[in-house]
Amino acid sequence: MEFKDYYEILGVKPEASEAEIKTAYRKLARKYHPDKNKEAGAEEKFKAANEAQEVLLDAEKRRAYDQLRAGGYRGGEQFRPPPGWGQGQGQSRDFGGDDSDFSDFFESLFGRGAAAHGQRGQPRARRGQDVQARVEVDLQTAFDGGRTRLALHDGRGEERVLEVKIPAGIQPGQVIRLAGQGHPGSPGAPKGDLLLEVGIRDDARFKLDGHNVLHVLPVSPWEAALGATLPVPTLAGTVELRIPAGSQSGRKLRLKGRGMPGAHPGDQLVELSIRVPAAASDEQRAAYEALRAEFADYDPRR
Repeated sequence: MEFKDYYEILGVKPEASEAEIKTAYRKLARKYHPDKNKEAGAEEKFKAANEAQEVLLDAEKRRAYDQLRAGGYRGGEQFRPPPGWGQGQGQSRDFGGDDSDFSDFFESLFGRGAAAHGQRGQPRARRGQDVQARVEVDLQTAFDGGRTRLALHDGRGEERVLEVKIPAGIQPGQVIRLAGQGHPGSPGAPKGDLLLEVGIRDDARFKLDGHNVLHVLPVSPWEAALGATLPVPTLAGTVELRIPAGSQSGRKLRLKGRGMPGAHPGDQLVELSIRVPAAASDEQRAAYEALRAEFADYDPRR
């Protein structure tokens, strides 16, 4: 059977309040009520809305449904209740129909079919709780993708080591879900998942700004004044970058598509930083004196 996304049916978010659910249901009920709407499919949509509000307005049913949905099930996907799932969790409220208006999906979780098999009153199998943790990777691994090892400690002090696959282009704060690596469920129920929040360590050469990467490139005064072509490091290797003549410190040049990979790859921004060499000899001081005389009318503060 297909998994039904009751939130999608009512057009509300998973965190919707009871009042929001009631408002959404009333709107759909008015729109698709068979007495008012004779269009093809209207009655099915009316029944689907009834079923959705029956689950989402019942605290126990909603908790059980949310546990399943947290396991990754989404509307339209093939679904089978976990082994040992306690069915028959109470009957429907009277909303103008009877239990025959409910889908097989509903009755497999909460309805009469479970009672007929003697499951009423038995404790419902509960999926294990999810575990949240954090994994940190260097920027190069985040760019390339790869694998990293993560040590986890349980409440008894025991350690287990997992190998985690890092997708190329992952961003700080993204979550990697490892199915079945969370806490055990009750007998017959699946384990929870491990939810890993990704952190990216600071890098000496690059700073991450969303999907863009910033690199500060030191240049000499004459390279900035006269222009030059210089090697620039990127996460994908060194490239040659042309520095326009007359560039000032702080100017940013763009290497398109050289940032973090993804559906819309970022860019690398190269910020120029003019570095002035110290005059370590009389000849070098004389060169600076000649430069000062040549540009006597230039005032950098003007």
